[in-house]
Amino acid sequence: MSHAYIGLGSNLQGPRRQLEQALDELAALPHSRLLKASGFYLSPPLGPADQPDYLNAVVLLETDLAPLALLDRLQALENAQGRVRTRRWGPRTLDLDLLLYGRRRIDHPRLTVPHPGIAERDFVLKPLAEIAPRLEVPGLGRVEALLAQCPLDTARRLHD
Repeated sequence: MSHAYIGLGSNLQGPRRQLEQALDELAALPHSRLLKASGFYLSPPLGPADQPDYLNAVVLLETDLAPLALLDRLQALENAQGRVRTRRWGPRTLDLDLLLYGRRRIDHPRLTVPHPGIAERDFVLKPLAEIAPRLEVPGLGRVEALLAQCPLDTARRLHD
């Protein structure tokens, strides 16, 4: 079994509902078990500013799925929730990013792990630090140190 950290994001069609549904679907993935989930974080869009703010979270999944098989499952979940890719960094119903897969570094045409830009995105680092602050990101350092050096500080945790 491998530990995979997955980033979730949504800014369309009820983002909270989209993330809650995605959490249910991730918990039901075959050959996998959802171990931890962060709270939800609200952040302005990283891409074009003419879109709503994003709701983000991070989960820890224990899985027997190989990285590309897991990526296929994540993309199928995005599609099932109405994800349409019309422009880069544009609005979306659901975005599921494979952030980390064990201690592996992956450079494949379809997948780069650790996820590119992880160290510059507080909407990834803050929820990741919530569930695994001492986690080592291969080649970059500990999550807590990356967060302390992150150039962004715009994501804020929502409290129920």
